[in-house]
Amino acid sequence: MVLTKVHSVDPLNPDEDIIDRCCKAILNGAIIVFPTETVYGLGAYVYNVEAVRKIFIAKSRPMDNPLIVHISKIDQLYEIAIDVPEIVNIIAENFWPGPLTILLRKNRSVPKEVSGGLDTVAVRMPAHPVALKLIDCSGPIAAPSANISGRPSPTSPYHVLVDMFGRADIILDAGETFFGVESTIIDILSDPPKLLRPGAMPIEKIEEVLNKRIEIPVFALGYKESEKALAPGMKYKHYAPKTPLIIAKSRDYTDCRRYAEKVKKIAMDLIARGRNIAVVASTETADIYIDLNIKIFVLGSRKNLFEIAKNLFGVLRELDRSGVDMAIVEGYPEKGIGITIMNRLIKASGYRVVDVDTD
Repeated sequence: MVLTKVHSVDPLNPDEDIIDRCCKAILNGAIIVFPTETVYGLGAYVYNVEAVRKIFIAKSRPMDNPLIVHISKIDQLYEIAIDVPEIVNIIAENFWPGPLTILLRKNRSVPKEVSGGLDTVAVRMPAHPVALKLIDCSGPIAAPSANISGRPSPTSPYHVLVDMFGRADIILDAGETFFGVESTIIDILSDPPKLLRPGAMPIEKIEEVLNKRIEIPVFALGYKESEKALAPGMKYKHYAPKTPLIIAKSRDYTDCRRYAEKVKKIAMDLIARGRNIAVVASTETADIYIDLNIKIFVLGSRKNLFEIAKNLFGVLRELDRSGVDMAIVEGYPEKGIGITIMNRLIKASGYRVVDVDTD
């Protein structure tokens, strides 16, 4: 077990002395949990191979699952990548710092452990003052999310302490993250560009700025695994609580209360079979399940899917403390940030999806 040091910092104005100490620790081979605007990351200095390997050990992460390289300035991008296409200038100008990761050709100086043995590398510039100050000091940091591999990503200091205390050398506690789901990952080497993982940046916004259609393969919607992990979130089970999930999907959520009545019938059937279940619902539909006398978890309002996304991983973690046998989770329209929500839910369920329009 690692002796973990925990430092609390102001998310907007972190203590310079703490940042400096953490920077020196990273350059000396430490792995550190740090906040980003999406989720907490578990980072190492990108060029320290032994430190990078410690990340995989701490997370129990497969070695062929690539990491994302986090930068704080454009100059660092050209250390990490080669043959950078001009479209990156548009991306940087419009989306960085921010929750958008791009796939580029890897510079030979980047260890193969960072890229999962591939000749490509995922890069982003996080929009969190703590992360940017840390990277300004240390240089590029390779980092996945700071959770045990396969579990819901950490969006609060409590989640980080549960998963990484005794595994990471340092934890930087800066309160809750801003978005609560990971960054969007785009392969810009493809023509057209290809969505590898939906995230906090809606795909429609990227298409609008780039004036390009972005291909959305089936695996990006969460309905199957990719055979090859070009970037995080494409292969292996992800985001899953220990509690089994069933995702109740529909072709039309316009009348959300009518939809919820169909979900309720599924819940009633499971209760009749003696299952101790919970329902994960929205603000607009939660009251429909009250007479079932079961635990109800509310993600937020269907009028604000960013709220749903922000609360998602926290609620999935709460399920494991609730003592239920399984949970039925309401679905959401697969557009905008809704694509991201459904991707995370379907993967978290292990592809256990029920179509309420036919069942």
